[in-house]
Amino acid sequence: MRHVYECPMRWADMDLLGHVNNVVYVDYLQEARVDMLRTHGPAATSAELTDGVVVVRHEVTYRAPLTFRFAPVRIECWVTEIRAASFTMAYEIFHEDPEVEGGRRVYLRATTLLTPYVFATERPRRLTDVERDTLAHFLEPEERRPRYSIDPARHEKVGHYPVHVRFSDVDVYGHVNNVKYFEYFQEARILLNARLWRDLDGPTPEVVVAQTDVDYKVPILFRPEPYDAWTWISRVGERSLTIDSEICDGDLVLSRCRVVLVFFDRETQGSTEPSPEHRAALEAALQPAPA
Repeated sequence: MRHVYECPMRWADMDLLGHVNNVVYVDYLQEARVDMLRTHGPAATSAELTDGVVVVRHEVTYRAPLTFRFAPVRIECWVTEIRAASFTMAYEIFHEDPEVEGGRRVYLRATTLLTPYVFATERPRRLTDVERDTLAHFLEPEERRPRYSIDPARHEKVGHYPVHVRFSDVDVYGHVNNVKYFEYFQEARILLNARLWRDLDGPTPEVVVAQTDVDYKVPILFRPEPYDAWTWISRVGERSLTIDSEICDGDLVLSRCRVVLVFFDRETQGSTEPSPEHRAALEAALQPAPA
């Protein structure tokens, strides 16, 4: 069985291209997940599975731009795997469209790995039998996607971004909400590209996000001192580039991220190639900076 959530859109969800921002999609997924568990699970179980879990990993594939409309966007969600102390959910964000093959225009597909968590002791726990039975109603097993591997991190000044946690970023348990990590990584890569391209002539290339994978290692907490985000270019393709990042507290890695960006032509609403000058700057950034 799959749960369908009608997600209202907000004008503030849009970016400069008039598309729903890549970070906002993850907020939509969170709303759908909570709605599914609150709607179908027993009261006590629903509370534990909505408020008593933490996100371990997100894998998000952006299929097509979503623009604002007054009608809600539909989100279908289900469970793909149930393990002793974790479960994986899958999602599809779409609108019904009879002009598209299959009658569905898909904007995003994603999976989320979650684990039940005891916040009082800051430790994960096993799923209860009742929780497993609740999740089993939505189970459609799928093969796991191979996990990406990040090359050795590059902590260089050009890719440094201080992450200042706002009070509104944290949940009731004092942890930064999983959606906010996407925002931190977005800010970090925008700053990196701005630094790499700041001395070049011509308009700055526009990009859209094609894929984002985020691993959550250690909770980020609210504090006055900033954390350190480090971001670097790991691949440059003909019409795309890959950026790796991590957020650290000293030598402790709190979260890692890989993002694939596609160069975007606003007029054609399709992919394009960057200028030779911008490509050269990116390719130069593939090499570690001199010590």
